[in-house]
Amino acid sequence: MKLKKRLALAALALAISAPIAQAHEAWLLPSSTVLSSPGYVTMDAAVSNDIFYFNYRPMAIRDNLSITAPDGTAVQAENLLQGQLRTVFDVKLDAPGTYRVALTNASLMASWKENGETKRWRGSHEEMSSKVPPNAQELVVREGVSRMETFVTVGRPSEAKPSGKGLELLPVTHPNDLYVGDPATFVFVVDGKPTAGIEVVMIHAGTRYRDQLEKLTLVTDAEGRITHTWQAPGMYYLKTMVEGKSDTLQNVERRLSYVATLEVLAQ
Repeated sequence: MKLKKRLALAALALAISAPIAQAHEAWLLPSSTVLSSPGYVTMDAAVSNDIFYFNYRPMAIRDNLSITAPDGTAVQAENLLQGQLRTVFDVKLDAPGTYRVALTNASLMASWKENGETKRWRGSHEEMSSKVPPNAQELVVREGVSRMETFVTVGRPSEAKPSGKGLELLPVTHPNDLYVGDPATFVFVVDGKPTAGIEVVMIHAGTRYRDQLEKLTLVTDAEGRITHTWQAPGMYYLKTMVEGKSDTLQNVERRLSYVATLEVLAQ
C-alpha cells in the first residue's frame, strides 16, 4: 500500500509540474553588460524551462545574429559553439560606447486558392510580388518578426538606435544605466512608431529557486511608454508581443515579438 501511495503521489506531482515544464523561454545572457575598458564578453544563448538556466536545448544561431558597434558597423562573433544545452560565443568590444547584440527572425507566409487547390508560399517581401498571384483567391498573408537582444557598454553609454523594423525597445533610460531605486523609462515602437496598449512582462532572474515567477506586467501609455522603479539588482528578462492587422500592408496579419535581457545594478 505504501508503494502504491508513493507512486500515486509521484504521478500527481508529475501531472502538476508538466504544464510548467512546457513553458520554454528563449534568451541571451551576457557575461557582463558594462566594461570599464575595451575587452571581451561571452554570450550564452539557450531555450529553457527556467530563465537563464540551461536545462532544455541550445539556441540555433545561423544567419540571424547581428552585433552592432557604437558607430553602427557590424561586429563578427568569435568562438561560436553550439553544445547540447546552450550556444556560446564571444564578442570583442574594441571601442567605447554601447553595443547591441541581437537575434532576429522575419518570415512571410501566404496561402490562397487556385483552381480549387490550396497553394502555399514562404519568403521575403521582395519575392512576394513574383511568387503570389496579384488577384489570388482567398489570399491570407501572415508576417512574423521577432527580435531578441541585449546591450553591452564600454565606458560611457552611447545611443542604442532601433532598426525601425518590427517591435523594438527605444530607450529613454539607457539599458546599461539601470539602478535599484531609480525609475527607468522605455518606449516600445512598431516599425519605429510609439505604440500604446502593449503589455510588457518583466521577470527577475532566479525563477528556478522560487515557487512563483513573480512577473510584472506593465502596459504602454499613449506615447508607447512604460516606467518602472527597480526593487532588486540582478538580471531581468523582458518580453512583449503584438498581434493584429498590419498598418502598412493590406490584408496582412502580423505577429511581432520582442525579448531583451537587462541588468539592474545596486546603488
